[in-house]
Amino acid sequence: MNRRDFSCTLAGSAGGIGLMGLARFASAQPGAAAASEQARSLYGRALILDCNSGPPLEEHLPLPQADLDMVRASGVNVLKMSLGGINDDFAETVGEIAQIQQLIEVHPDYFTQVRVAADMERARREHKLGIILSFESADMLGGKLSSLELFRNLGVRVMQLSYNKTSPFGAGVMAPAAGGLTPLGRDAVKEMNRLGIAIDLSHANPATTADVLELSARPPVMTHAGCAAVHAHPRTKTDEQLRALAAKGGVIGIFDLPYLSASPRQPTVADYMAHLEHALKVAGEDHVGVGSDVDIAPFDTSPKGMAEFAKNEAQRQAAGLAAPEEDRPTYVVGLNTPRRIEVIADQLLKRGYPAAVAEKVVGANFARVFTEIWKA
Repeated sequence: MNRRDFSCTLAGSAGGIGLMGLARFASAQPGAAAASEQARSLYGRALILDCNSGPPLEEHLPLPQADLDMVRASGVNVLKMSLGGINDDFAETVGEIAQIQQLIEVHPDYFTQVRVAADMERARREHKLGIILSFESADMLGGKLSSLELFRNLGVRVMQLSYNKTSPFGAGVMAPAAGGLTPLGRDAVKEMNRLGIAIDLSHANPATTADVLELSARPPVMTHAGCAAVHAHPRTKTDEQLRALAAKGGVIGIFDLPYLSASPRQPTVADYMAHLEHALKVAGEDHVGVGSDVDIAPFDTSPKGMAEFAKNEAQRQAAGLAAPEEDRPTYVVGLNTPRRIEVIADQLLKRGYPAAVAEKVVGANFARVFTEIWKA
């Protein structure tokens, strides 16, 4: 079971479909260029943080050794994982948190939970995958401010105030005219600031985004999005929003989704880099990272994998929560590999960016902002 299946439906338009062992993911992108020695060296020494992804998951533990090997071979040190799907309730979400805790208990040599900033570097040092728990939906909160502290104490460190539509707190990108923060949402921002919970604006509509950026005393984040100036889409952010986010000290993670390019073309590495470089130009090198919005496991392009994608997409459409251009598989040609962030680092270096900038993008920027947000 992957991150999407685990959440009962697609979580945030993201996630790889199907799990692959080492033999299969090694050939997932035939013809993909090997990273340069400089990129491999950087990838080996830097903190690698994917701000929206997921580990392999199964109904029953332990995981197959091939999946554990894939996690370690990916080189990812920390990922932010979305739980609670697009509309899971309180009990379902608590059950998902329990399953992640069980995953860590059964495989302590491979996984650890990130609850405080020091846990990120500890995960890298101990060669484990550090998991930051997060929410995209707000349904599990039940419209109660008290739920924020309860889930924070269960280890959830990043939350959104709405998914694509509206919630008791605010509105998402598929409700552009629904206004901004509600009075309860404004109280939630203050409470999240107090508790040190990062406010994620990835799915927030323009009014909700502007309200949070004005009200929040701590930097908000956009963990998985793209740039509207490169490809206009509800899930991409305007230059004005990027500048405002940077002014608050926040970080945007560029996603690996089809929304990088116009339908029906499957996006490529060149499309991904167009968004990444635009974000660097507008927001600055201290405010851009990676939030792939796909699992560590590559997208399964086999007939079985494509059938599963079509099934899950039909569920999203039926729920009325799908975004435009969800007509292509969730992968980027050239990045459909567990080491996709190494490819991104290589592309940055080949385009003349200093190694220090590449290290910020592949993990240091999100590590910095989470350290600031989570501090007491």
